[in-house]
Amino acid sequence: MGTLKKVVLVDDDQVNNFVCESIIRNENFADEVISFEWAEDALNFLKKITATDPANFPELIFLDINMPGMDGWSFIEEYRKLPVEATRQCNLFMLSSAVDRKDIISAKSYREVKDFFSKPLSPEILGFIKEEFITA
Repeated sequence: MGTLKKVVLVDDDQVNNFVCESIIRNENFADEVISFEWAEDALNFLKKITATDPANFPELIFLDINMPGMDGWSFIEEYRKLPVEATRQCNLFMLSSAVDRKDIISAKSYREVKDFFSKPLSPEILGFIKEEFITA
């Protein structure tokens, strides 16, 4: 059994999603990992959960910044509109290849964003998240 029940990945890079899923599974970090290549699809998924089964909202979301269509910033603006009863249990992290200091500062200015990590996801990042953000 993983540390978390459900993790969501939002990244337009299919290979990155595959690698992240593999690391999360290999580290026994979550029971279920769901990937979305389009932020709009992820948002629709989250809206459906809040409407039908808010207790099943993911405990963690990894979000990329630069994506076609809806980018990470727009995703956060829409995420803020979801019911707080569902989102309060969720830790949202930016996971991006962006190295612009302004992006990192901007990400950390959002109260919803717990931290910013540079790709690739690693077992060390998951260990840090367990220690710092996941309560036993």
